[in-house]
Amino acid sequence: MDETTIISIAASILVAILVFTASSRFGIFGIIIDMLAGLTVILILLLAFADFLLVPVITRLLGITITPAKNFTITSSQDSVIKYSNGIYYATGYLTANVYNYIFTAERSIDDRPELVAAPEKWEKAIMNLKFPFKFNLIAASEDIQKYRDELETKRGLLEFQYSKEMQSTNPNPMGLENMQREINVIQTRIDKIGEGEKPVNSIMYLESTAVGVSLKDAQDALTNQLSELQTVFNVFDLSLIRVTGREVYSLFSFNYIIPDEKEMFAIFNTQN
Repeated sequence: MDETTIISIAASILVAILVFTASSRFGIFGIIIDMLAGLTVILILLLAFADFLLVPVITRLLGITITPAKNFTITSSQDSVIKYSNGIYYATGYLTANVYNYIFTAERSIDDRPELVAAPEKWEKAIMNLKFPFKFNLIAASEDIQKYRDELETKRGLLEFQYSKEMQSTNPNPMGLENMQREINVIQTRIDKIGEGEKPVNSIMYLESTAVGVSLKDAQDALTNQLSELQTVFNVFDLSLIRVTGREVYSLFSFNYIIPDEKEMFAIFNTQN
């Protein structure tokens, strides 16, 4: 979920809380107002997490499967793609991470990051211990520089406001202040890099693995084990690798045979931020 969506959800819930607080002034009508505000909050949360939580729950309960292509089925749990051929089940699943955010987690110039220098060696050591094949996929697209810079400056302004408000509080949280200052520094590093001529590029990185089994359960269990092992192995890169569920499974599956349009790509960029 992108930061803009998170801010919108937080603002909507804050408005609902204010409504709850003020509704007591309206007597019997205040109860109706409270109910409407509560339903609004629930609806906002359901819509925000529909792809990741609501839709998979519904498809699992109703046993609904999706056919993204001939001879392929997305399971009702919406976490894997199944193919059945010649008595063998093939289960494919995905892990995803945001490469662009990883590069910019430093507060200083990325040229000085020892982690990036050591990355190729870490990669070799990581994959040499794996006993099964997997795909490493990277899709990149450049962003509009001015639009991206404006978004960064907006985020920086919001963080600076929160930092100032926390500083003026009666009992400021030192850890919270430190985290906010770090985020401000990271955003400022991004802005400085753009000012030096670097173009902002969004990247989708995902790992894909396929497991086989004589039964559907065997294939799915083997896939879960493989994805868990990939998560463990690639921890050396300080990446948060998350198993893909929901509608994004279909999108990543379709990337194997189609070129995604810009709107679809940026929707996934925002999901991974």
